[in-house]
Amino acid sequence: MMEKKQIKSSTLSVIKADVTATEIDAFVFYARNDLKLGSGFGNAIALRGGPSIRKELENLGPLKVTEVVVTTAGNMKAKHIIHACGPKFQEENLEQKLKTTIINVLKAAEANGIESIAFPPMGAGFYGVPIDVSAKITIETIAEYLNKGSEIKDVIICANDTREYKALEPKLKDALKKAA
Repeated sequence: MMEKKQIKSSTLSVIKADVTATEIDAFVFYARNDLKLGSGFGNAIALRGGPSIRKELENLGPLKVTEVVVTTAGNMKAKHIIHACGPKFQEENLEQKLKTTIINVLKAAEANGIESIAFPPMGAGFYGVPIDVSAKITIETIAEYLNKGSEIKDVIICANDTREYKALEPKLKDALKKAA
């Protein structure tokens, strides 16, 4: 499953894949504010990436909501991980904070020369942001950012399963209609 669209000199696509296993310059991890690598994707990062990632993170936290930090990806396929501390479900100003977090990720990517980046559905899953809200904000924010012109060539949003893919795919089509 893949939906891919051109926005200026960049591409934005939605695929069904594990964001931590993607061959790409960087992937985004929706991090805890203390930057501890806990369960789920945090555990996958710790196991697949090795101890160097945890070591880097020891000196970087804590983060406030919307802040991001960039580390290497250790032994993983990606070169970098962008750890993003985004809002949790029912947090005040959730949508604006989520949008700001995504913009901060994209700015950090550009500042670090990252040309290809993979996002999860931001905040969906453990942090409880409903998938429809996550899909709309994630895709619209990225499309708006790329539409202004960006050095990032490829942005991929990785759905964990068919349910997430079905929420993301129509939002990509909607956002591209607005960007046209």
